[in-house]
Amino acid sequence: MRDVAVVAYSAWNGVEHERNEVEILMPVVRDVFDKVGLTKNDIGFTCSGTSDYLAGQPFSFVSALDAVGAWPPIVESHVEMDGAWALYEAWVRLQHGDLDTALVYAVGKSTMGDLLDVLALQLDPYVLTPLWPDPVSLAALQARAYLEKTGKTEDDLAAVAESRGRRVDRASGYIASPLRRHDCPPITDGAAAVVLAVGDRARELCERPAWICGIDHRIEQHQLGARDLTRSESAKVAADKAGASGVDVAELHAPFTHQELILRDAIGLNGATINPSGGALKANPLMVAGLERIGEAASRVLDGSAAKVLGHATSGPCLQQNLVCVMESR
Repeated sequence: MRDVAVVAYSAWNGVEHERNEVEILMPVVRDVFDKVGLTKNDIGFTCSGTSDYLAGQPFSFVSALDAVGAWPPIVESHVEMDGAWALYEAWVRLQHGDLDTALVYAVGKSTMGDLLDVLALQLDPYVLTPLWPDPVSLAALQARAYLEKTGKTEDDLAAVAESRGRRVDRASGYIASPLRRHDCPPITDGAAAVVLAVGDRARELCERPAWICGIDHRIEQHQLGARDLTRSESAKVAADKAGASGVDVAELHAPFTHQELILRDAIGLNGATINPSGGALKANPLMVAGLERIGEAASRVLDGSAAKVLGHATSGPCLQQNLVCVMESR
């Protein structure tokens, strides 16, 4: 296997009413290139993670390429997933041996429509979608099941939210559905970009590359009633395959407070610093937040504050799909 590293990362989060996806993405791509002194002509492979449905137009990912520049023609691919899965594809592509660099980016405007309705459409079309359950309601059912099974309390969830910078009214009491405001992710727009490089090329571009020493992703049953929502077997398997033991810092894509506790148990993060960036409870742009977790984790290696880190991404309702990327300095 070829050694692949994250050598640069840039991101933006906020609520944007004026700029479209291309205009949001352009300064992020420019910034990530500037950090390593590259241009698009130096990139061997480009892979993006976006959602045409979220953007409201077919082949919107083709328009997003305007932020990079697709002429002269470039080697490019796309996944209709969070950008973390685009990073996985880019990592696989770099294993082929003919290219040394890759650009991975993700962009999403979650505020363009009713995000709860949009996400309800990803459910089983025969059983669940006709009931129209939104992701907050499904997460509330998961949270209630988790509290009752584990014996943890509402204060345990409030403590997680407070540690991520959320304001908590502990007197409000826990409501099973919907969740309290501090338990839910903010609806934000955003973009993120990562530059990957191989071997000596990575060492040329970066003083302290974040070497990807393990990466794996797994998926669970689509039918929510067919799996135990109080634990995440897919995250556990992905973490085991990626070699997650002994990490200093872990960035978990946990959109809801109870999901962070589920992921801690599944991955086994004893002694690790969890979500120093604030995680998805601080900013959770759809299609972007998972790539941000990998980028934020890699940044701890790039700046020398950690030796081994973990970035996690999830997609689908109630932690259905999970990707784990472990990176280290050498």
